[in-house]
Amino acid sequence: MYTPPSFQVLDIADLHRSMREARSATLITATQEGIVGTMLPVVLDEREGCMGTIYAHLARANPQWKLARTGEAMAIFTGPQAYISPSWYVTKQERGEAVPTWNYVAVHAYGPVDFFDDADRLLEVVTRLTDAHEVSAGKDRWTVSDAPADFIKAELKGIVGVRLQITRLDGTRKMSQNRNAADRAGVIDGLSKSDRDESRRMAHFIPKG
Repeated sequence: MYTPPSFQVLDIADLHRSMREARSATLITATQEGIVGTMLPVVLDEREGCMGTIYAHLARANPQWKLARTGEAMAIFTGPQAYISPSWYVTKQERGEAVPTWNYVAVHAYGPVDFFDDADRLLEVVTRLTDAHEVSAGKDRWTVSDAPADFIKAELKGIVGVRLQITRLDGTRKMSQNRNAADRAGVIDGLSKSDRDESRRMAHFIPKG
């Protein structure tokens, strides 16, 4: 992933945080029949491997897991993103020298991917995914054990597990860091007035001062 130095994220803990916040990723594999991608909810095990390991599952009917792979896989995580209007810049008001841009957070995780259908491993992955995404539900939290065991056993037959051990991470956080303080203040104000929830949320990520 091309990333100008001013937007590059190198700290692994920071990259892992962005991955956890994304909660899902697009799994890309290069195969003899072409490039294939599937968007999946994922869980990151930060303790497994030197850079962490990603777990997920896909439908057994999805041919991606059956296709012969020709190299490592990539998981694409995306965070907040928003259009940035040049009209928000003080620089534009003063000199007119400004163009639109796009602010965003993205992490690309690379490594070998394995697919598996062992029932015990699948149950563990499904349980970890469920627990991670149900944690905010409070007293209404659903657990895998809430469903009948035979039902879960049957459901597991319809999926295939995914394990991607990360060997390389690329991260970008483009949040108007290359603009002066006055321009960034204008971006924060513009985003805060947006009719898009994601744009208003991004206003909190723009560095001040």
